[in-house]
Amino acid sequence: MHAVEIDSAISKKTIDTIRLLSADAVEQANSGHPGTPMEGAPLAYLLYARHMRHNPANPDWAGRDRFILSCGHASMLLYSMLHLCDYGVSLDDLKNFRQFGSRTPGHPEFGHTPGVETTTGPLGQGIAVGTGMAMGARYLADTLDKELFDYRVYALCSDGDIMEGVASEAASLAGHLKLGNLIYLYLDNKISIEGDTNLAFSEEVATRYLAYGWHVERVIGEDLAEVDAAIERAKRDPRPSLIITRTYIGQGSPNKQGSEAAHGAPLGKDELALTKQALGFDPQQSFVVPDSVYAHMSTLKQRGAELEKQWQASCDTKAASNSALKNWCDGALPTAEQLEALLPAFEAGGSLATRSSSGQVLNALAKGLPLMLGGSADLAPSNNTHLKGESEFSACQAGRNIHFGIREHAMGSILNGLCHTKGLLPFGATFMIFSDYMRPPMRMAALMGIAPVYVFTHDSIGVGEDGPTHQPIEQVAGLRSVPNLTVIRPCDANETAQAWKAALLNRRGPTALVLTRQNLPTLDRNQYTAAEAVQKGAYVLAEEQGELSLILLASGSEVHHALAAREQLQQQGFGVRVVSMPSWELFEQQDAAYREQVLPSGCRKRLAIEAASTFGWEHYVGLDGAVVGMTGFGASAPGGQLMKHFGFTTENVVAQAQQLLG
Repeated sequence: MHAVEIDSAISKKTIDTIRLLSADAVEQANSGHPGTPMEGAPLAYLLYARHMRHNPANPDWAGRDRFILSCGHASMLLYSMLHLCDYGVSLDDLKNFRQFGSRTPGHPEFGHTPGVETTTGPLGQGIAVGTGMAMGARYLADTLDKELFDYRVYALCSDGDIMEGVASEAASLAGHLKLGNLIYLYLDNKISIEGDTNLAFSEEVATRYLAYGWHVERVIGEDLAEVDAAIERAKRDPRPSLIITRTYIGQGSPNKQGSEAAHGAPLGKDELALTKQALGFDPQQSFVVPDSVYAHMSTLKQRGAELEKQWQASCDTKAASNSALKNWCDGALPTAEQLEALLPAFEAGGSLATRSSSGQVLNALAKGLPLMLGGSADLAPSNNTHLKGESEFSACQAGRNIHFGIREHAMGSILNGLCHTKGLLPFGATFMIFSDYMRPPMRMAALMGIAPVYVFTHDSIGVGEDGPTHQPIEQVAGLRSVPNLTVIRPCDANETAQAWKAALLNRRGPTALVLTRQNLPTLDRNQYTAAEAVQKGAYVLAEEQGELSLILLASGSEVHHALAAREQLQQQGFGVRVVSMPSWELFEQQDAAYREQVLPSGCRKRLAIEAASTFGWEHYVGLDGAVVGMTGFGASAPGGQLMKHFGFTTENVVAQAQQLLG
């Protein structure tokens, strides 16, 4: 397995090359972080050259070990490694660090640079995403084949990663689940941007992680033999491992080593020259890779190709007699037709909260989608996300029901890690108000173009007695503002079924399902447009009778007020159309002709109704329209009473419409 010997002259030369490539790139860009790449070079070298299973010729090989640079500001460390390992990152790419259109952006971006497993930069996210990756590996191992999916997840993390709350949430769960395929190396350099970490950080990290249930060791980062032995022990330990490596930021810099001056700015021309001289390189030359270093690292590509060949042969043999593994290998995602066949149909006249109909839909889908898994932040009975008859994800087995605990932030990041696992269809749930706790990983999912499904219930002041702390007002508008995040707020059970279908068909980014606590009538689709139209984001639910005078636009529970108001207004002689608008994002993906058909520009009298912030609706109602919505927080009272108090009634919608119509 091991490709190189340690404690050799060529190992030292390679490590120093990594340091100087990183420092040169930051210097040329006049922007970036040289210090952490310089201190982390020995650790990255050991992982890539000696411990990790990886094939530079195929960065996405499913049997590979994963590497996460959780401290994403040290991106030049990763880019230098990818260059030396021949991942297709050229020397010119290094020279174009942080430049527009380059393959070497300021922080590693998933899908942009080969060999980057996940986007990092916001500290702590890599630690939490790695937990999801490790859970994904465990699930595939327990579900498909233990030998094929025995890969490990390695990460380099910094003081900042360790301090962030999301890392603590994820580490607690990782220890509880005994994710022994997690091995994290912590760069304990005792420096942050403001100076010595003792300004704000004096805890005993090792003790905390021991309390989480982790295997913990301390080593000297420059001692390759010591670090190497610690990694070997971590591989054998059934617990997740944290290897605390005492390092010095800016290692090798004569005057900036160990100082915050090496963190977030170039070393400077003079200091960089002194560093090169101290490391035995020509101070006058930049971006130098000795031929001996290229030759030394070239063995990795050959080794990786052989490892993948062996793995693939084993996979092919096993798939011949394992239909589940064969389906995973084929990698086909569910089609619209397959999903439609799995969806339950809800009869008109019933009354269900959309959180309840969602639970029925989810369980029906799960029966036909064996790689769908997920859970809730301790709210499964309220979110209706428990998969009936399925086992729990625990330290003993990787079942389909994940108990994230009260850890929304970690849940969002873990879902991202699960999405990075081929074939998995992960979902996570909480109350809509607590989506605020997981906004960072939701944004990261949208940025990366990966597709977790978020189930957000208790979507409005209809929550009732819990009061304004639990009543989402601005959350729907906030989520709609995130590029590449699809928000769907269905109005009844059949729209909810179609919302799930849309979510699973959306492979370009995450989807948030926004669902009610209170019961809603199931519409008679013989009288109204079929719910399949949800796939277009907005549709004419009820046509106007006579000349079009007014368009009522609504989502979720307020669609029913719009329909009732239409009946009264029609009796008064107005031609009123009701547009159900569960998803702005899906609607905007339709062509201009369809959008004009639903919202004809000739009808400028428009009234939107939604029990949430009015922000954003002006795009659809225009200057001549109005919005019935929330402009402040809710209150503690029964939900029906609150809806009446804040104007979400048929009577108020009629009154507001009459005012618009003059």
